[in-house]
Amino acid sequence: MRDLIYKHALLNAVDHDGKAEPQAVLGKIIAEDPSLKGKIKEIIPEIKKVVVDVNSLSLNEQKDTLNKLGIKTEEKKIVQVGLPDLPNATTGKVVMRLAPYPSGPLHIGNARMVILNDDYVKRYKGKLLLVFDDTIGSEEKFVIPEAYKMIVNGLKWLGVKYHKVFYKSDRLKLFYQVAEQLINKNAVYICECDAETLRNNRKQAIACKHRGQPIETNLEKWKLMLKGKYKEGEVTARLKTDMQHPNPAFRDRVLLRVAERRHPRVGKKYKVWPMLEFSWAVDDHLLGVTHILRGKDLVIEDVVEEFIWNIMGWIKPEIIHYGLLNFEGVKLSKTEARKLIERKVYKGWDDPRTWSLQSLEKRGVQPDAVRNFVVNMGLSLADVNAPVEILYAENRKLIDEQSNRFFCIMNPVMISVKKAKVKTTKPLLHPDFPKRGARKIPVNGNKIYVERNDFENFHDNEVGLMNLFSIKLKKNSELTSKDVKYEIQKIHWVSEPNVKVKIVMPHGKELDALVEPAIKKMKKGALVQFPRIGFARLDKKMRFYFAHK
Repeated sequence: MRDLIYKHALLNAVDHDGKAEPQAVLGKIIAEDPSLKGKIKEIIPEIKKVVVDVNSLSLNEQKDTLNKLGIKTEEKKIVQVGLPDLPNATTGKVVMRLAPYPSGPLHIGNARMVILNDDYVKRYKGKLLLVFDDTIGSEEKFVIPEAYKMIVNGLKWLGVKYHKVFYKSDRLKLFYQVAEQLINKNAVYICECDAETLRNNRKQAIACKHRGQPIETNLEKWKLMLKGKYKEGEVTARLKTDMQHPNPAFRDRVLLRVAERRHPRVGKKYKVWPMLEFSWAVDDHLLGVTHILRGKDLVIEDVVEEFIWNIMGWIKPEIIHYGLLNFEGVKLSKTEARKLIERKVYKGWDDPRTWSLQSLEKRGVQPDAVRNFVVNMGLSLADVNAPVEILYAENRKLIDEQSNRFFCIMNPVMISVKKAKVKTTKPLLHPDFPKRGARKIPVNGNKIYVERNDFENFHDNEVGLMNLFSIKLKKNSELTSKDVKYEIQKIHWVSEPNVKVKIVMPHGKELDALVEPAIKKMKKGALVQFPRIGFARLDKKMRFYFAHK
């Protein structure tokens, strides 16, 4: 039965980038031998053992083993979804923009917007503008000075090339000019209603009492706004729309309001700040943007922009929507991350729990893995709930080859091996690349460390210490073979001397581990694989950030 399990575990692993899944293996076994249905409880523990064994092998080793067993495998065809063409796009004339709000660094969720724009601009040999949406926002969401640089660094890491940089905070007078033009067109009025009255009027489709005031009165109040004669919350500039519109949020939308907080770039030079959709409407025209990509949750912003463009007689850019992308089990909130950083719960914006691009880089996630993931998702209106393992699978393809192998024990149990005479062993740095060389692992038969789970699961059973010898596993283990037997369970180990390291996990917890001494030769930034544990990146002073399995 073990041979049957071993075959299907290998086939499943080869079909899934080197990682077999016990449940899938069970299904294949039952399909081949239905008589085993009544023995599932007996089979599952054995499947789990074999899967661990198979997954400890490299993908090439798995394929070689199948070949030795006379089992042929078909190369899996990867279908690239890719991106559709942009509507009404002319090569050399496409202009698109990135509009990040600098409340923190870019995170994995923002990467979709960034990469889609970058990919299209490169396809059409167009221009990509970086426009910082650094207007003064709500009390919960505000500009962080260091975010500007973090965003730029994140774009650089992703390989995004933009042609020019703009800051909304430098463009306030341009927005004021357009606002005044809209007032003169009787399309905008100055409202002195408090927030609650404004909200209730919208809800009940009641026109504001200021809506019908003369243009001259609006201009006078507008100038008082600019001179700082109103306090925050006392006045707004509102767009005259349809008060009977089915969406209350669109009814006489607020375009500008007073904000008295200090801005990190311009201080308190300005007190009147635009809402984002108004600044977008103006800048998308002035900067010559031809195509706008945005999530389908921003449809109301489309309506506001188009309403303003029609009033001003401006050419409308193409607007393309895409569905929301959610990573299962991943919370993305810059506001929440900032609060946790301030409370010292997170150790900074590169803490793995922020899911910032900086944190992904620190973990060893490659920018091309993020890019491939985004592009393969395509541009669909359908919402996508993606397991983060899909991103990890893309990354595994890129880093497996460069990641040297080192034994690592995270929850050690010390054993001794009677009659162990071997003093050193020299396994390859990477089993698929012999020319890369080997590392030297010292062996002290009196002090060998294995994982506690392995010790408990395989206690008193014969196991193979990888690249060493076979033993009957217990505190005082017995040597059973000078070689690692092919058919038995294999486990990893370290001996004395070893290196104590820290491994920072994606959930933020730091774990202690023992690693073979050759790890000291690795330089900062090096990617490694700890067999049966996963990939990690060396940060500094024997401190690793765990990437994924």
